[in-house]
Amino acid sequence: MKKLIIALSCLLIQSSLHAQDIDLFKDMDEQNKKETKDKTDYAAYTFKTTRLTNGHTIENVGKGILDFRINHRFGRVNQGAYNLFGLDNASMRMALDYGITDKLMVGIGRSTFEKQFDGFVKYKLLRQSSGKKHMPISLSYVATGILKTLKDPDPTITKNFTDRLYFAHQLLIARKFNDYTSIQLMPTIVHYNIVPTANDPNDLFSLGIGARQRISKRVNLTGEYYYQFNKLSGYYNSFSVGFDIETGGHVFQLHFTNSTGMTERTFITETTGQWGKGDIHFGFNISRVFTIVKPKEFKEKW
Repeated sequence: MKKLIIALSCLLIQSSLHAQDIDLFKDMDEQNKKETKDKTDYAAYTFKTTRLTNGHTIENVGKGILDFRINHRFGRVNQGAYNLFGLDNASMRMALDYGITDKLMVGIGRSTFEKQFDGFVKYKLLRQSSGKKHMPISLSYVATGILKTLKDPDPTITKNFTDRLYFAHQLLIARKFNDYTSIQLMPTIVHYNIVPTANDPNDLFSLGIGARQRISKRVNLTGEYYYQFNKLSGYYNSFSVGFDIETGGHVFQLHFTNSTGMTERTFITETTGQWGKGDIHFGFNISRVFTIVKPKEFKEKW
């Protein structure tokens, strides 16, 4: 009888302790859920840099950061071995991008192709988040102005300064699905102050789609395509694929594209190359970041 009483007592104590463990884990789980709901987690590194290939991503440089960028584009690979498959010919864009705030970024650039100057303003409107503040997407707005300074081949044609101006407006709508996959949509309008012929529209509408797929710890596959709803005659849709390679805190981009130019006007609405005919350019983007203004402390401003 004494042994039975002891055994029953041990069983009751074990059951009580087990019940307490269950209640403890339940309380901890509920506390974690509450803390998750009270905290906002923002998506970071939706893309690895501020550009996909030619176009913008929703990423900005931080406040007080200056990004010196060089975009290099070689000639077409179908030029053959005589021109080393396009490597004998090249065009380049040099640019400076600066973060005024964590949401506002500006930049200026100059391209050797058609001697273009460009400037842009990019502002973050929404940022993807979960928890207390749930937002399924990130959203940015980009406004770009472009000046073409290449002299007209016909010296008898006189153009005003405003005739050489072009403008682009874009919404960047992105979602990071996980650490491996991100997708972005880019509805775009490009405005020409003066068009090649009287039948061409001044406003050209297109929809871009871009994606990033991580394939290793430091390498990401990227793609970018712009579909034109109305276009100038003789031009094609821009399509680019490439690799982002992270090297010591910087991202080195290698890519193949059928676009020669590197401004919104030239790669979205004036792409003359066709992939099927080998009109493909090899190129790369590199950047060097400088801290101009050191932040006193980090504050989450979203």
